[in-house]
This record gives sequence, C-alpha cells and structure tokens, in this order.
Amino acid sequence: MAHPALAYRPHMDDRATCRARFNGVRAQTLSLTDGLAPEDMQIQTMPDVSPTKWHLAHVTWFFETFIAKPYLDNYQEFDPRFGYLFNSYYEQVGAQWSRSDRGLLSRPLHAEILNYRHHVENAIGTLIDTASGSDWALIAPLVELGCHHERQHQELLLTDIKHVLSQAPDPHAPFGKIESAPDAGGELAYLTFGESLIEMGASPDGFVFDNELPRHRRWLDAFEISARPVSNAEYLQFLDDGGYQNFRLWLSDGWAWLKENDVQHPLYWRKTQTGWQEYTLHGLAPLQPGHPVCHISAYEAAAFAEWAGGRLPTEPELEQLAIHHPAEGQLLGANERYHPGRLIGTGKPEAVIGGVWEWSSSGYEAYPGYRAPDGAVGEYNGKFMSGQQVLRGGSCATGRDHIRPTYRNFFPANAQWQFSGIRLAKR
Repeated sequence: MAHPALAYRPHMDDRATCRARFNGVRAQTLSLTDGLAPEDMQIQTMPDVSPTKWHLAHVTWFFETFIAKPYLDNYQEFDPRFGYLFNSYYEQVGAQWSRSDRGLLSRPLHAEILNYRHHVENAIGTLIDTASGSDWALIAPLVELGCHHERQHQELLLTDIKHVLSQAPDPHAPFGKIESAPDAGGELAYLTFGESLIEMGASPDGFVFDNELPRHRRWLDAFEISARPVSNAEYLQFLDDGGYQNFRLWLSDGWAWLKENDVQHPLYWRKTQTGWQEYTLHGLAPLQPGHPVCHISAYEAAAFAEWAGGRLPTEPELEQLAIHHPAEGQLLGANERYHPGRLIGTGKPEAVIGGVWEWSSSGYEAYPGYRAPDGAVGEYNGKFMSGQQVLRGGSCATGRDHIRPTYRNFFPANAQWQFSGIRLAKR
C-alpha cells in the first residue's frame, strides 16, 4: 500500500533498537498506572481530561490502525468497535466517540483494554521482526511516530489523572513522598542575549514533528531572560499583593476568564487554617516555596509578568535559551518523581529542559513555508494552529527521549491542568 503522508521527519533505526524503544515505551505507560485502581482509571472530570483507561486504549488503537492493520498480513482486528471508541480526532479514519463523553465508557473493562494492548503489541513485534526490507522502510518510521505519540499520552495520562484524583477532599497519591523544598530558590537572575539573525526550527538530524519545520530565519532584538522558572514563593507574593483582584495586571480575556470561573490561585493550591497546601501526585502537602509554580494558565502567567515588571518570552527567545543553555530539570520518572524539582537559584541556567512547560507570548501558528501533510497522520498538528498559545521546554511529565529545543507544545490560554509555569523576560 502507499505510505501515508508523515506528519514528522523520521529517524531510521535498526530492528533491535526499534523493538527496544517500542517495548520500553509500552512498559513505561503501564508502570504509570501501578498506583491506580480500575475505578480511578474510569473517571473523566472535564472535557479536556480523558480517563486513564481511554489513554491506554487510544495509544494502542494508533499502533493498530496505522501499522498492524495495513501492514501485517492476515491481522485479526481485536474488536471492530474500538475504531469508533478510541479514535481521537482523525477524521479521515472514521467517526469518533464524543471526547466529552469518554468517561461514560464503563465497557470495555480495564482488563479487556490490557488484553487489547497485548494483542497489538504482539502484532507490532511480529512486524518489527519479520517485515521485508521494502515494508520495513515504511513501518520503522511509523513505529517511531507511535512511540512519540505514546510519550505525549504518558504526559496527558499523568496530568489527567492528577485532575481526577485532586477532586477528592483527601486525594490519593499514586506515587511515594518527595523531599520538601523550603528555600525560595534565591533571587531571580537574568541571562542576556544580544540582537541577532537566528535560524529557528528543527535541524537536519533526528526525529521531529512537522510543526517544527521548516527551518527559517528570524531577527531577534536583544533581550534578557530569567535563569530559572518562577518559584512558588515568588508567585505567593503576587497572590498576597492582590494580584487576582487587580484588573490592571490582566489581559481583557484573562480578566473575563478569572471572573467567570472565580479563579483565585493556581489550580492545585488549597488554603487551610495552617497555610497554603498543594496537591501533587505524591500527595497533599504544605506548599513548597522552592518548587516552581505550576498548573497556571497563560492568563495567570501574563498577569504575574506584568506585576513583576517583566513579560512572557516569545517562542523564538525560549528556543534560543534552550539551544544555548540546555540545562536539564526534572523529566519523566527520573528518581521516581512526578513533580517539578527544587529550584537552586545560583544565577546559572536552570530547568530549561524539564520541570515545567513555560508559557510564551506567541500564538501557535505555522512557520513560513509550512504546509500540513496529506493523509490521516497529517492531521497530527496543522489543524490545531488556531486559538492556541505556545509552550516550550518540557516538564516533569515529559520523556527525556521526547523533548528537544525545537519542540512546540500548545494549549489554549486558559489551560491550567498541564504542568505549566513561568519564565520571565525583559526588554
């Protein structure tokens, strides 16, 4: 069959490497659910949140639909109903169950979803081991795309289950306790970049998504950017200074969103008689001043920046920071931690890659010369280039092998449930 138009540039590997990556990614997804019960994995708390069970099935549907069914001779589809139930937004593949109603799918049971995963994993393993040379050249890039797709859903699985579990008065902690961070992270220092003509976008090597292309030139005026993300301690000063009551600090849309939703603090903060607490996937604990503030919207980030006398960085500025100072912060599963790491505050670049996604002031749009690929897989990115804001850098829920300086994440400006934070810029 014809190769579908790819929404990324593939990086070919040998069969053993491909098989190891596939098995590793699939196993890590299941490991993220070790602290959950089937009842936890059924719940959907808002339209943006999908049940854990749905994530487990959807990533499997992706491998079945785009690889097993078209390329494995005599492949037996696990269940014909699953194409409708677990297709997310691929219109060219077929109809989809309503996104906002995914939590209503009590059937298929969790155990059946695990059987589905096993069935498709066997099929993909057979293809990796036995595909002919011509088919292998088509299959290997699709397996790679499927693994990166599953990495994205690992992150969504964590952010979604965090929202689900947080609704309880005494929320469950699926992961063990982490160390406290009582220090505020030191004074916020800035790094200076001179004016320059830069090249932006993906380089010739390695895997990238289509929205990171084509590489192009941009002019950047001189700017300063903070060496680390904003801490809980700094954000608490903004809150205590009446930041959520001062309309002068807010964009018009942001102020309307705040009033309509009665937003008074970051998503997982709780005010108690003994002070502020924060829910993390490691439990409900006193707010840690030395952790980055996270789970805030772009509206909150912009209001804080205005209050602090700065601004949100542009997308090109954040890319330049990541290229020249790729300081690694907390990434997915390192040290069995699923929360941003402590800020040190030495004045040197910190948590540029990992920790919290950092809001930019840039809208999510196509690079000059971009054209979305044809075919179903080409629906991956291009059709979302409207009404979204770019985030950069990765978070504590992002896989180390998935993030890079040119990676573009995007969400609506009102989104809070992601591990999103703030890095300030000046000039």
